[in-house]
Amino acid sequence: MQLITVTHGETMLSTPNSALALEVLARITGAELSAPAVAQSAIPAIGEYWAGQGGIYAGIRQYPDGLHHVIFATEDIGDHAYGEYGTAVGATSKVAGRLNTDTLHSTDGTFPAADAASGYTADGHHDFYLPAIGELNHAWQNIAEHFSKDCYYWSSSQRSAGTAFSMLFGDGSQSYCAKFTERRVRPVRRFIR
Repeated sequence: MQLITVTHGETMLSTPNSALALEVLARITGAELSAPAVAQSAIPAIGEYWAGQGGIYAGIRQYPDGLHHVIFATEDIGDHAYGEYGTAVGATSKVAGRLNTDTLHSTDGTFPAADAASGYTADGHHDFYLPAIGELNHAWQNIAEHFSKDCYYWSSSQRSAGTAFSMLFGDGSQSYCAKFTERRVRPVRRFIR
């Protein structure tokens, strides 16, 4: 089933029936809405490029603040070190890469993988970050064909002062590597469903 997303201001509703969505949004917002006044865009199938969203659609994933659409960049952005080997940082979430990336940016030191991921932009979006290990696992489950099979990808999830988690898309194995090791980086972004 293909969903249509209908928006009005900051209110968004996804449904296979755009007429029903217009009616519900009109009741919620109190505005008189017609089809031309409301932006509509189809959510692509998992694994397809989502025009205007900056990358490949990886489906919906649960986060502490609710369900989010997950978009991975269309390509890798090089090999980078995690950074600050021997320093424990608070980037320990296995779920929320944005939280980890923000934590790394607010910590003294140099974090090349996180800097590269958050510096990535596509389709006007500047909210990319280094994915947590759980987000990389989500990508492996849903869009593994879009990743290189012969190298490890950094996550933003620290394991210890000297290591952080990484993932091999060839077989889905998760491991940890020394933070000074250069590993592949693939940015991700998300937005609430």
